[in-house]
Amino acid sequence: MAHFYLNEDLTDLSVGATAQLTGGEARHAVTVSRLQLGERVEIGNGAGLRVVGPITRAEPARLEIEIEELRVDSPPTPAIWLAQALAKGDRDELAVQAATELGVDGVIPWSAQRSISRWEGAKVAKGHTRWEAVVREATKQSIRSFVPEVGELVSSKQLGALAATTRMLVLDPTGDTALTELELDGRDVVLVVGPEGGIAPAELALLGSAGATVVRLGDTVLRTSTAGPAAIAVLNAKLGRW
Repeated sequence: MAHFYLNEDLTDLSVGATAQLTGGEARHAVTVSRLQLGERVEIGNGAGLRVVGPITRAEPARLEIEIEELRVDSPPTPAIWLAQALAKGDRDELAVQAATELGVDGVIPWSAQRSISRWEGAKVAKGHTRWEAVVREATKQSIRSFVPEVGELVSSKQLGALAATTRMLVLDPTGDTALTELELDGRDVVLVVGPEGGIAPAELALLGSAGATVVRLGDTVLRTSTAGPAAIAVLNAKLGRW
């Protein structure tokens, strides 16, 4: 079983140096995973740096490894962002989790017209923090070099403004173009997924007039929790990531 942990302060290291985990990451490694001296562990900083080596110190408050391997990855280009509409229950979080595992580079919480769930007042910060926790844990599970960024909550109008500088693709069963047939142009991709009730006609018009392209995945209708991840899988293949 692979053991991968995050330490965002990890930087400027070399083979033979010492890397460490503290706080909750160290406690999990030592008290939950019960890692022992000599076992190999991989530590990343979530920004491209990853180191591997045997454990030389294992305490609940601190774990250290001697670096035997080091790699620095560059972020993939073009980037793929998921603009996920807020959804009831944990469906939006499930979408964000799966999207992270599949390699999305960032997620944007979207307060769509038909979103049943709402982030208002104190819920805005709470929801944002929750999504950050979801992407962090999914990054560790999938052993990724980069932790996806969680953008600020956007309205439909604010989302439309992103279409001017990105290749915005709106997933909707009414789309005339299949995602598998779409030609990409090298710009960062923003994939827009609506809530349980779908994207309202006025929002489709707004995003379309801003330059977004409405695309479909197939002849079936997917849940808001699965549509984004399914589309990301297609984009990974089209962009040569897979």
